[in-house]
Amino acid sequence: MSVSYMTHPLIKHKITLLRKQVTGTSEFRKLIEEISMMIGYEALSDLPTADIKISTPIEETIQPVLNGKKAAVIPILRAGLGMVNGILALIPLAKVGHIGLYRDPETHEPHEYFCKLPKSIGQRQIIVVDPMLATGGSAIAAVDAIKSHGGKKIKFLSVIAAPEGVSALMQAHPDIQLYVGCLDRCLNENAYICPGLGDAGDRIFGTI
Repeated sequence: MSVSYMTHPLIKHKITLLRKQVTGTSEFRKLIEEISMMIGYEALSDLPTADIKISTPIEETIQPVLNGKKAAVIPILRAGLGMVNGILALIPLAKVGHIGLYRDPETHEPHEYFCKLPKSIGQRQIIVVDPMLATGGSAIAAVDAIKSHGGKKIKFLSVIAAPEGVSALMQAHPDIQLYVGCLDRCLNENAYICPGLGDAGDRIFGTI
């Protein structure tokens, strides 16, 4: 089981700005992208490399480059879309898939309505992104779907998370790596993260 909580002061600062009720849509989108890039930088520190020969203006030298199949970024729709550009800023050649899930308002159970993944998914480093890990239901369903298509190497990135969601996801999928910007206090009776930041999808897309 591997869970990493971010400690960088810049991530903490930007998440505080993200939480503010007065933060508008444009700034919210920008902050989500910046935070995603910072979490992604930490999460991708173990990407495989291979040495190649290049010529600098001074001499020939052997230097490392990324190696293997291109990574796959898989946002959970719709809020996960806000994190994609932050990851692509780090690995621009990554493939992008999509998993669509909605949460039943009464049971809070996830239901899949769309799944499109890159080819050769089993050979890629998979980066699943969703700004909020609440009950863990959507995250578990997304990882279930990826594994059913042959995905193996999975990292899950979330901006904020509730302890209940972290526990549920890691119990269901102890083989994945989870990276969380900030662990919040708890879920309320409506399964919203507290103190949280509201509905990330609504705030990213301006549909509040």
